[in-house]
Amino acid sequence: MVRALKDELLFRKGEMGEKVESIYFGGGTPSILDTDEIRSLLEVIYRNYTVSYLPEITLEANPDDLTARKIEALASTRINRLSIGIQSFFDDDLRFMNRAHTAEEAITSVKNSLSYFKNITIDLIYGVPGTDNAKWKKNLQTAFDLKVPHISAYALTVEKRTALAHFIRKGKYPPVEEETARNHFQILTEEAKKHDFIQYEISNFGKEGFFSKHNTSYWQGKSYLGIGPSAHSFTGNQRSWNISNNSKYIKAIQQGKLPSESEELSLTDQYNEMIMTGLRTIWGVSVKETKKRFGKELVAKLLSSSQKYIERDLLKFENNTLKLTEKGKFLSDGITADLFIIQE
Repeated sequence: MVRALKDELLFRKGEMGEKVESIYFGGGTPSILDTDEIRSLLEVIYRNYTVSYLPEITLEANPDDLTARKIEALASTRINRLSIGIQSFFDDDLRFMNRAHTAEEAITSVKNSLSYFKNITIDLIYGVPGTDNAKWKKNLQTAFDLKVPHISAYALTVEKRTALAHFIRKGKYPPVEEETARNHFQILTEEAKKHDFIQYEISNFGKEGFFSKHNTSYWQGKSYLGIGPSAHSFTGNQRSWNISNNSKYIKAIQQGKLPSESEELSLTDQYNEMIMTGLRTIWGVSVKETKKRFGKELVAKLLSSSQKYIERDLLKFENNTLKLTEKGKFLSDGITADLFIIQE
């Protein structure tokens, strides 16, 4: 697999016309890679791409993978940011979500990581059945006490054909309730603000200077190159994605083929994507930029469609930019979908 990733990087080195500002090892559990493998992948990137000075280089990891020795080894590479999949600091929550690590391992992994990495982020899940508001506050307080500079928090979702979906259907676990998630989200935004976190995107909270450069690039519509099985790439007007099957991916690369599909994005697709990503952030959707890219007609439609949400205090205009209000953030998916242009 590592050889195939290197080969794909070489095949596609002509696709990146810009400097590489961030590198992200994700999409699974890349912490199973040893440091020599990480170094060798980064070496291929540095040799064949134009990399900016001090790029953000993130590695996703599970707490049970982050032993003290592993963290020390990662710190010896170019990795300068860790994304740790904590999910919860309570053992019963972790068992419910079928996580391999314990609450103690979660806390230890964060403490040890902060000894070597200034920039780390942790994932937390809210809306877990059986988690009352007080327990969710304790989860957040643990993160605040650990002094992490960035938190990504997501509502629990139940995917079809998973063990959790089966258990809920059979009555072994209570169903996920939107009201619980709504309450947890409100607590999250209030408590994060008290501790000087900035909610720069619906699900992302960072201290000043610790916003994710990589994810911010997605939300701001910048081009990116995805390497490996299932990886997606984006150029602004085209999206492509690699085959998800590992063995088929490797076999195709060995044959000198890129196992990917692509689609051209119409102006309508690009407009909808701008609305979807822009409204999720503190930067919002600029009326001036929208007019420049898509013309007066779509701007007029956007302003007209937004009016009912402005009247309900779910959207607001600030410096000629459309943004979600605090009240509108939890309802962001529905609001943005309603603002989309639907092609007949």
